[in-house]
Amino acid sequence: MKKYDVIVIGAGHAGCEAALSAARLGCQTLLLTISLEHIAFMPCNPSIGGPAKGHFVREIDALGGEMGINIDKTYLQIRLLNASKGPAVHALRAQADKKEYQKAMQYTLENQAHLTLKQAMVDKILVENEQITGVVTSTGITYLTQAIVLTTGTFLRARIIMGDTIIEAGPNGQLPAKNLSSSLQELGLELGRFKTGTPPRVDGKTIDFTKMDIQPGSENPFFFSYLSKEEPKEQLPCWLTHTNEQTHQVIRNNLHRAPLYSGVIEGTGPRYCPSIEDKIVRFADKPSHQIFLEPEGKETHEMYVQGLSTSLPEDVQLSILRSMAGLENVEMMRTGYAIEYDYLIPTQLKHSLETKKIAGLFSAGQINGTSGYEEAAAQGIMAGINAALKTQGKEAFVLDRSEAYIGVLVDDLVIKGVDEPYRMLTSRAEYRLLLRIDNADLRLIEKGYQIGLINEDRYQKFLAKKEAIVLELERLNNTFVTPTEEIRNFFKNLKSSIIKGSTSLADLLKRPEINYFSLQQIDPQRQELTNDIIQQVEIQIKYDGYIKKEMGQIEQFKKMEARKIPIDLDYNELSGLRNEAKQKLNQIKPDSIGQASRVRGVNPADISVLLVYLEQKRRQGEGGCSA
Repeated sequence: MKKYDVIVIGAGHAGCEAALSAARLGCQTLLLTISLEHIAFMPCNPSIGGPAKGHFVREIDALGGEMGINIDKTYLQIRLLNASKGPAVHALRAQADKKEYQKAMQYTLENQAHLTLKQAMVDKILVENEQITGVVTSTGITYLTQAIVLTTGTFLRARIIMGDTIIEAGPNGQLPAKNLSSSLQELGLELGRFKTGTPPRVDGKTIDFTKMDIQPGSENPFFFSYLSKEEPKEQLPCWLTHTNEQTHQVIRNNLHRAPLYSGVIEGTGPRYCPSIEDKIVRFADKPSHQIFLEPEGKETHEMYVQGLSTSLPEDVQLSILRSMAGLENVEMMRTGYAIEYDYLIPTQLKHSLETKKIAGLFSAGQINGTSGYEEAAAQGIMAGINAALKTQGKEAFVLDRSEAYIGVLVDDLVIKGVDEPYRMLTSRAEYRLLLRIDNADLRLIEKGYQIGLINEDRYQKFLAKKEAIVLELERLNNTFVTPTEEIRNFFKNLKSSIIKGSTSLADLLKRPEINYFSLQQIDPQRQELTNDIIQQVEIQIKYDGYIKKEMGQIEQFKKMEARKIPIDLDYNELSGLRNEAKQKLNQIKPDSIGQASRVRGVNPADISVLLVYLEQKRRQGEGGCSA
């Protein structure tokens, strides 16, 4: 029986990040996967990023993860979304070459020191005295370990559903994990049941693109990883068509054959990514829905039909497709399907993503009730880091809601739980102006360096960038111009009001009609700076008032997080609490007033009772009288 420091079960997007981070921190790590051919597989949309999700990728990269590097190597198209809106909601999205993405990630894993890959299915988790000791595979092999990271995705007791056809299988027809769910339940862990789905794939040779709107990639060289170089890259377009009344009638006529409505599907699906049949029912007044045709790779004609997730029978899917412009003669290469699977109720986890019940057992990704490759990878790197730190006897690494979208994600899962597959939205982050996609390095590289995943060379380059931003901000605040004839003409050309006296360049840059590049026309000491530094300078000056306001809110947040609650507190003893609050707080066991305030079922009156109780305890501890 061979022993490893950390074992990661599953080689999807969470498993890859978990295994790489643990190995890079010096732990002898074993990555077990049902199929070596499906490492980093994209069973749904072959894309990375998008609104809010792109933030995860940048944050993973700033901590020393791999997803950003990998998509920059292998994308077919990249775009900046919401470019006309404020920086808080800017988002990068890249269409991936699905097979190249897998190939590049597998190469990275196989060449990572301290990391071993094996193809095996885990049937049982071994535990002694509520501490992880190892795993047993379906072939009876035992591997010993101090820490396990479960990243099983949608494979636990998975079944694929297409109309009346039900197959016990994981994504894309892979083998399901049948026995691991029972092992987890025997350990006292509670599981739930979710469902997700995927659309059909079609043959690009049978599409009439002249009837569709082209969706080209960006002309600017964007990238996810701060390590990637700004090099031009040939991009493939995506295409846009729409559903219509004929499409909707086909769906309405076949709702009786839809597993979602016939009762065949038991699990709860994602609200923010509904099936096409669910869209037609829920938004009956909407005459059409957008459907995107997206390439799956340079070496294939297979195209992904974004927006058409469905579990309707195969013949109905073909009728739906052929009702839309440009798809009249289309041929399906793969049928869309729904997939049901078990997940671990995430309120059973600590913020480190370690289970509260069993020491050394961590979980990350869709097993925690989330959806999306990016959410999975974000949890994966955190679970991998904490599994490694656990084996090294070090304190857990946790990001809070004010530091990263990753902190929002984990806190939502652990404190609020899920009643449907969780998807990150910008609206879930209270401090989104500070947690922008453009400043993930400024927020997190220091932490990645302290953990040990950011090397010295990268860290020194980061420090140089940080210093350059500070120096330029100081220079703009301390450089003044007066209303000369040249200056007056400058304002007239920009249709901006003319200054009356000496004004700093920073104050001028706050005006919406003036940007950093136009400001250089009247800047007596123009600086040669890189675009990323200019971007930070401009955002920090233009949004200075809003940023200060959010920083003030964060100070209040920190105070609430600092009000600690004894972990062994029995909330049943607090007579002023409502029964629902007692039940929820005893289940979650928050360690601060801030966390308690975010527990579902706990209201402000309950928090007031808690605050009074803690103040009484504080006074008693100081030897004073209780209130």
